[in-house]
Amino acid sequence: MLNKGFSMSGLVFCFSFFLPPLHSANGDVSYSFPEEMKRGSVIGNIAKDLGLEASRLSARKARVDTEGNRKRYCDINLSTGDLIVAERIDREGLCGEKVLCILKFELVLESPLELHHISLQIQDINDNSPIFPKDLIKVEIRESAVKGARYRVNAAHDADTGQNAVQSYVLQRNNHFVLGLQTNNAGIKYGELVLDKELDREEQQELKLLMTAVDGGTPQRSGTVVIHITVLDANDNAPVFNQAVYKASLPENSPLDTVVVTVSAADADDGANGEITYDFGHVSEDVKNIFSIDRKTGDIRVIGTIDFEEFSSFELRIKAKDGLGLASYSKVIIDITDVNDNAPVIYLQSLTNPIPENASPGTEVGIINVQDRDSENNRQVRCSIQQNLPFKLVPSIKNYYSLVTTGELDRELVSDYNITITATDEGSPPLSSSKSVQLSVADVNDNPPVFEEQSYKAHVTENNKPGSSLRSVTARDPDWRQNGTVIYSLFPGEVNGVQVSSFLSVNGDTGVIHAVRSFDYEQFGSFKVHVVARDNGSPPLSSNVTVSVFITDVNDNSPQILYPAPEGKSFMTELVPKAAHEGSLVSKVIAVDSDSGQNAWLSYHIVKSTDPGLFTIGLHSGEIRTQRDISESDSMKQNLIVSVKDNGQPSLSATCTMYLVISDNLAEVPELKDISYDENNSKLTSYLIIALVSVSTFFFTFIIAILTVKFCRMRKPRLLFDGAVAIPSAYLPPNYAEVDGAGTLRSTYNYDAYLTTGSRTSDFKFVRSSNDNTLLVDQTLRTTPTIFAEAFDDSQGSPEVGLSIRLCYAFDVYSSWPPLSMSLNTPYTCETRHNHYFPLFLVMIYICHITC
Repeated sequence: MLNKGFSMSGLVFCFSFFLPPLHSANGDVSYSFPEEMKRGSVIGNIAKDLGLEASRLSARKARVDTEGNRKRYCDINLSTGDLIVAERIDREGLCGEKVLCILKFELVLESPLELHHISLQIQDINDNSPIFPKDLIKVEIRESAVKGARYRVNAAHDADTGQNAVQSYVLQRNNHFVLGLQTNNAGIKYGELVLDKELDREEQQELKLLMTAVDGGTPQRSGTVVIHITVLDANDNAPVFNQAVYKASLPENSPLDTVVVTVSAADADDGANGEITYDFGHVSEDVKNIFSIDRKTGDIRVIGTIDFEEFSSFELRIKAKDGLGLASYSKVIIDITDVNDNAPVIYLQSLTNPIPENASPGTEVGIINVQDRDSENNRQVRCSIQQNLPFKLVPSIKNYYSLVTTGELDRELVSDYNITITATDEGSPPLSSSKSVQLSVADVNDNPPVFEEQSYKAHVTENNKPGSSLRSVTARDPDWRQNGTVIYSLFPGEVNGVQVSSFLSVNGDTGVIHAVRSFDYEQFGSFKVHVVARDNGSPPLSSNVTVSVFITDVNDNSPQILYPAPEGKSFMTELVPKAAHEGSLVSKVIAVDSDSGQNAWLSYHIVKSTDPGLFTIGLHSGEIRTQRDISESDSMKQNLIVSVKDNGQPSLSATCTMYLVISDNLAEVPELKDISYDENNSKLTSYLIIALVSVSTFFFTFIIAILTVKFCRMRKPRLLFDGAVAIPSAYLPPNYAEVDGAGTLRSTYNYDAYLTTGSRTSDFKFVRSSNDNTLLVDQTLRTTPTIFAEAFDDSQGSPEVGLSIRLCYAFDVYSSWPPLSMSLNTPYTCETRHNHYFPLFLVMIYICHITC
């Protein structure tokens, strides 16, 4: 009785561009029936199982298709819809020892195209008897064998599977052996001779036993073998393989005499008992025609043609036998790897020709089936036709394609067209085949212009001439005549608030882009526009592309000197201490350049100076330093003319004048001596009167104060001469930062503490110096009661010197300092204040002395 299983998958619809769906469906139907059924036997009514009308099968050209040239074991009765046996089905010949034997076919129907998968499960019947490898098995057993020793007998082979295979063995009754049943890892049952009573060679040298193998089929079948036992003296070690299972991989089409694998066994016996020979166990004739084994070395070689499409793997049993008959077995599994040796085959199942010129888009022209006998990626096929044709291939069901139109057809434009269908697999190297189809086609405007590049770049030097060409853009349109004519235009837009047409124009025919105006790099370095390409079709199609315009800088801006300020705006003078040593930092020239790149790389040069050997300037930093120690013979007033050049071609430059005064105190400068004494004369007079009274009252304290002041002079800190120069921040534009070597002020530059000119308050700002003895960054001293505690808190140095310096600082904080009415920087030291406020120092020292 037949077992039927039926399952339908969902409908599969194939869509194409501008096409209605192809009404195709697929489904699966499976049948299970025994092998060896007579030709014409009915497997099942497939029309009923699939819900098809049997009367329509003939009109729809129903047929059963197979892959390649394989036999068609079943067919369909177009009158009744029955699936019948067409060829003899031998399960063992088709599937060998596989448990499941399934044949797959496809039922194809046309108008509309339908594809259904048919699975036939072939059931095994007990039509094969167990067969031993040989009719006579010779076994040699030493008389020294102990009771319980086991001797394996080759298993009988039954081509049937499952219950119809070998199930048990029966041993003829005898005095020495009983039968033991065993099952190996593959599930194959075999018999063992178990020694139940010791052998005595003097009593009996030979034994003959009959073993019967019985299967489990109905009716039951059996096979027999005669076991000839020769009793020997001691060969008690059988060969032992170094591996229980050997595995190898072999490409199909391997050349003859290729060594697949080498098996090896060892025997602990000596002499003839240890000599091993190799042979195949039970293998089919097909295997013997493909492989051979060297009896001495164990090399398994290729002697026939290997085809993956016929056999994907082999399982061989190998026997190793010593000189006196002891044997052991091993298994060799050879996996055959597929080689891409089968090109795809294109079958034109149906073709409608000629095609009416009024055929609507989506008309199905033909049905194409592509098959490849290889496996995995080697059988994955890509099917294609030439480009720029109003036809395309639409994947339908599995390896079926529909050739459909993608536009309206017009015979007056193109009457005939040759379409080449190419099928290429994904093997390495790929194989392909092609087939030509003659069809009528026509052109429609279905291709927009396509630019040759995804985006374009144009470079133009600033200060260019208006009307100069920047570059050209090109778009291609594969359509015919006016449908392929391309017209270029600029897409409306703005660049920095100005219409793009004020910057560029494009030639509508050639695509050449022109500059409408001259560009300035300092205004903007780049901008983007969009160019539109439109064809002359009806309706027109278009596409656009981005054009990036980059403006190249030229050296058209001279350096701008930020410090010192240009002459006429303010008078800048720097004070240089007399004790300045060689390499001391005096000042710094700060300049910037609006250009970019090497056009903005600045270098500094002293072109003229009062004393050429006294000062030098850093080539890229702009720092002015002393070349030697200051001497008494040097002029007090020093003028430097500094030139700042950029690195452009040609180079542009700017100059400035730096005024330097060599002095430790502004009072020493005759022109500047009386500048700051207009507003605080009365206050100074009051301080002097108080000082005179204090001197008269505390003379002893006066002597100590003089010693303290002199000691303070001896310890004048040199750091005030070696520190950097404080540049007023007003001379630095907010958007400039130092670039090493470019000449602008470095953002991390450290400076010594200085008072700014015009400071009339009691607040002081201190910036960090590279010397640890200066005050902290950005700290402000204000007139608070705690200032004295901070000023007098010094645990290092002599009490007298520390006291004098603290009093000096405290005085500067609490007094109204007469302003220096010049635009220069004065070092903040205790000594520079002493000459003006010596009497007041005495008062502060006395107060401190009393407090302490």
